[in-house]
Order: sequence, then structure tokens, then C-alpha cells
Amino acid sequence: MKQIRLGSSFGTDNLETHTCATPTPGHGEVLIRVRAASLNYRDWEVINGQYHTVYGPGLIPLSDGAGEVVDTGPGVSAFRVGDPVIASFWQGWHSGPLADSLRAETLGGPLDGMLSEYRVLPQQGLVKAPSHLDFAQAATLPCAGVTAWQALVTEGSIRAGDRVLVQGTGGVSMFALQIARMHGAQAIVLSSSDAKLALARHHGATATINYRSTPDWADAVIAATDGHGVDHILEVGGPGTFAQSLSALAVGGQINVIGYLGGKQGQINPLQILQAHARVRGIAAGPTSTLEHLCNAIEHNAVTPVIDREFDGMAYTQALNHLTSAQHVGKIVLNL
Repeated sequence: MKQIRLGSSFGTDNLETHTCATPTPGHGEVLIRVRAASLNYRDWEVINGQYHTVYGPGLIPLSDGAGEVVDTGPGVSAFRVGDPVIASFWQGWHSGPLADSLRAETLGGPLDGMLSEYRVLPQQGLVKAPSHLDFAQAATLPCAGVTAWQALVTEGSIRAGDRVLVQGTGGVSMFALQIARMHGAQAIVLSSSDAKLALARHHGATATINYRSTPDWADAVIAATDGHGVDHILEVGGPGTFAQSLSALAVGGQINVIGYLGGKQGQINPLQILQAHARVRGIAAGPTSTLEHLCNAIEHNAVTPVIDREFDGMAYTQALNHLTSAQHVGKIVLNL
């Protein structure tokens, strides 16, 4: 089988193709023929040595993947050959708080990721894919979809009539839009592109704001919610957007910090948090149980993930360049 690994130097141009024997699953393990892997900004950071943890040569990158079961080891009861499955980003975090899963580790660093023709994983780290999704669509769920569900549903207890602010139109943001609408909540989307905002409206956004033409977008959010503010924010910008997020928040609202595209350094005024009675939490995806709940909801509601573009598996350099161009809406997928 073939797999892609980090080389002796960082960068997409230094990724190396390796050929090795197809592994055999052990007790409780499942052999998967990986059919698709989707991209996250985290993957680009890992490949380029800019992630907060630096991984050395030999690591198989990419955190998200889906495929079909081709073999099972002794003791496997949850899956059969031919089942379409999704790999949970967090292996060893099955449910509950992360603090209770001390041995949990993530795919794509430190564990080998999904840019490989075959992968062996424990059956507890896999979930059956929704029956109406193809492999490319299923591969978008483990990081972006789970992050949005963990923020809005597992931790956020979203209710019908709530107001959600979504920053941007990337993978997590588009899943947040779909999950908000699934629960009868309103969704306001921010972007610097009118074309992207039009696509957001097509996918159910109840209001859109161009933050380039409306730099004081928090005021526009307050106006769009009749002075109420929003109950949930998926904060992806970091220090460049956090102050305005607090200003746009309803009293007692929630800010889920899931990214830092605007940088990793900045100032936060704690008085704003106090005055807003805000609940601020970090969301680093979620456990396998969240992936299961997400898959059930997607199947029940016949939701289709938003994919911007699909690439051939060996075109990973072009796909990663497309990711960093920030021109996409939704997810980018490699078909393997």
C-alpha cells in the first residue's frame, strides 16, 4: 500500500510517498480501505511545522478520513466487511469530558493520520457513516462537523429560536449553519465576500454581514437581532474578532473558541466578559460519542455536508494550497 509521510524538512513539497505492506488488524481492530480524507487548517500547520506541537519525520498527516471495512480482527462485533466507516479524530476519547480520557490522542499528530490507502484503528474509534453520504462527504465530519456539534449541541444546548453567529464560511462554520437550522435556530454569517454570503443564504443563513464593508459588524449583529444579541458564537478569528464577538453577545451568551485565523497574540478585556455574563469555552473537536450523535442527526435530517472542491489523493499540494487561499466555502476533500 501507499501512504504519505512528513519528510526530513517541513512543507508540502517535502512530503514523501512510501510503499509498505498492508497491515493486519489485531484484537479489537479494524482494517479500513481509506477512500477519502478532508483537509483542516490544523493539517497545514502540522505539515509546515507551525502547529503548537511539532511532529517529526515519518508522521502520516491528515486528521479526517472515511472508508470501508476490508478486514476485522478477533473480538470485533460492531463492524462487518463492507461497512462504510468514519474515523474519530480523537482516538481514546469515547465520551464525557476529555479530562476523563487521559490516554486520548488525535489522528494526524501524534497518531498517524488518514493520508494512507489503508489504516488499522480500534473499533471504539470508528463510527458507521450515514447511509446517504458518499465517502467524500463522510470524511468531512470528524473535525469540522464534530466541532460545530460539540459547541452548539453537546456543550451549548442549542434550542429553537436561539441566535447563532457564524464567522466565515469554512468547514466548521458551514456545519454550524446547518446544525443551527436543523435545531430551528437563526444563523447570522460573517464574511468578507458577497459571493460567499450568497452561498450562505442559499444554505439557510437568516442574515449575512460583510465585515469588510461593515467593519463594526457587532453593531450590525445587534441590529439584525432586534437589539438582543446572539446566544452562540463560533469564534474562529482569535484576537482580531474576540472583542467584537463579546459586543455582539446576548447577556449570558456563549462564545466557543475554535480557531485563531487572525493570529495567536492579542489582548482580551475581562470586564467585557463580566459585563456580558459570557460563557467562554475552548472547543477542540469532541469524542466519538459526539461523532455518533452527529451522524445520527445528519442521517435523520438528510443533511448533506457542503464540499467546495474534491481533489485526487496525490494532488494534496494543490488541495492544501486551495485551503490556504481561503477561497473555499465548506470543506476540501482528497479522494484516495
